[in-house]
Amino acid sequence: MKEMNTIVPSFNATIEKSIIDNWDLDALTDYKGLTLQYHDVARKIEKLHILFENSGLKRGDKVALCGRNSANWAVAFLATLTYGAVAVPILHEFTADQVHNIVNHSEAKLLFVGDVVAQAIQPQEMTNLEGIINLPDYSLMISRTDKLTYAREHLNEMFGKKYPKYFRREHVKYYHEDNPNQMAMINYTSGTTGFSKGVMIPYRALWSNYDFAMHVLGNKVIKRGDKVISILPMAHMYGMAFEFIFEFLHGCHVYYLTRVPSPAIIAQAFSDIKPAIIIAVPLVIEKIIRKRVFPKIQDGKIKLLMNMPFISKKVEEKICEQVSTAFGGNFYEIIIGGAAFNQEVEQFLQRIRFPYTVGYGATECAPIICYADYKDFVAGSCGKPVKNMEVKIDSPDPENVPGEILARGLNVMLGYYKNTEATAQTIDSEGWYHTGDLGTMDANKNVFIKGRSKNMLLGANGQNIYPEEIEDKLNSMDLVVESVVVQRDTKLVGLVYPDYEEVSARKISDNELKNIMEANRLVLNQEVPAYCKVAEIEIMKEEFAKTPKKSIKRFLYT
Repeated sequence: MKEMNTIVPSFNATIEKSIIDNWDLDALTDYKGLTLQYHDVARKIEKLHILFENSGLKRGDKVALCGRNSANWAVAFLATLTYGAVAVPILHEFTADQVHNIVNHSEAKLLFVGDVVAQAIQPQEMTNLEGIINLPDYSLMISRTDKLTYAREHLNEMFGKKYPKYFRREHVKYYHEDNPNQMAMINYTSGTTGFSKGVMIPYRALWSNYDFAMHVLGNKVIKRGDKVISILPMAHMYGMAFEFIFEFLHGCHVYYLTRVPSPAIIAQAFSDIKPAIIIAVPLVIEKIIRKRVFPKIQDGKIKLLMNMPFISKKVEEKICEQVSTAFGGNFYEIIIGGAAFNQEVEQFLQRIRFPYTVGYGATECAPIICYADYKDFVAGSCGKPVKNMEVKIDSPDPENVPGEILARGLNVMLGYYKNTEATAQTIDSEGWYHTGDLGTMDANKNVFIKGRSKNMLLGANGQNIYPEEIEDKLNSMDLVVESVVVQRDTKLVGLVYPDYEEVSARKISDNELKNIMEANRLVLNQEVPAYCKVAEIEIMKEEFAKTPKKSIKRFLYT
């Protein structure tokens, strides 16, 4: 840790080098829309730099971005960093109030917005903003200074004056004084507990996550010119680091879906683009497998063949091929992270030897903490501590007794913006980041997550109950889409959102549905320890409210 400044090169210099080296390659595509090559990105960045400079934006000023993933979103982000300003990405699923709150709390001077967000926000609620810029064409939605208005109106003229012949590689010169510990961005955690905190991410953490990805993927698996699909929001660190920054710095071609990524749209994009690697949250993978793969396997003949020892390997290979085809058929592996993976789906993928792995991270580590290549991945784990990071379990017996997972290294944040109290509670005096997650670590350094410490319930006799473990079993049962286990007095209650599509397809009455859920409860209680038994099941009429990362907002139901 002492040599941090000597380890980390300039992150902005890395962006500059990628643009120069990959000048004529395709860089960013809006799916079914326009493609920008690396030199187009450079020209757009240059124009935004001229706009920033002439509107009076200074190094260190904050620039917020809120909109669906798109090539122009990516360009505005790169322009902000390479100018020396601080990017504040905001999830476009946030409510207008949350957007106002984050813009005001971060003291952003400028805000880039997508067309949907533009209609929802109230500019008068964000008094510190000097301007709001539309992402689709970088036009001004609102300007509060003459400098900004003038700069936007005369942008092409200023650009032409600065580059009278044409804009070439040698003109690409970015702000390089990015000290490793300097703040590059503030990322507000969606969190599952009320008000989100602004995570201050330094340049070293962005560089270190890129360095890790180059080490495990870039040097042997993913090549320049390879294609990837950006499914996760770029305003989320997981999507930002591994579906955008790593690929862009490595000369890959990133496709943006630019609309709500429904399973049908994602499946179509997989088959059109055939990505070289897939980064996803469990929900996306589970939905595609449950809808497109499981129904075929329930067929009696295939079931029989899968149970015959000699034939089963062949059948499993065939099924693995089909599952791979559903994801484009050209990927090295699928990396899953962001939430717990359903055991039934995971066991199925294990059985057919499907190339998937599960990683572990947090916004506070920008985001990666643990990962293993699918060939070394141990089922049920979330990989091992990654390059530039160390991990320990705060427990007297880390292999057998769950303790809090602590992480330390280049990826760790500077702290929470304007919240020294929360920072002090999260990063201790030795630099360990306290994740709030519980886990164990085996002798080979594989980490196994046992639940969120703040979700832990206490049994009547002081037993630790991890609701996620009960939910995982419940979610595999008939007609259960998702569930939350809560404690009422000393009783455990399972809140269940059923598969209403299936209910109507099978013409199941309300009464029958209750009976099926009761049968599920009885089976569940045979599979869990006595102190984890569920006393009743409550049927929910609507899906659970979720964070943009698709984890359930537990605090609304407990």
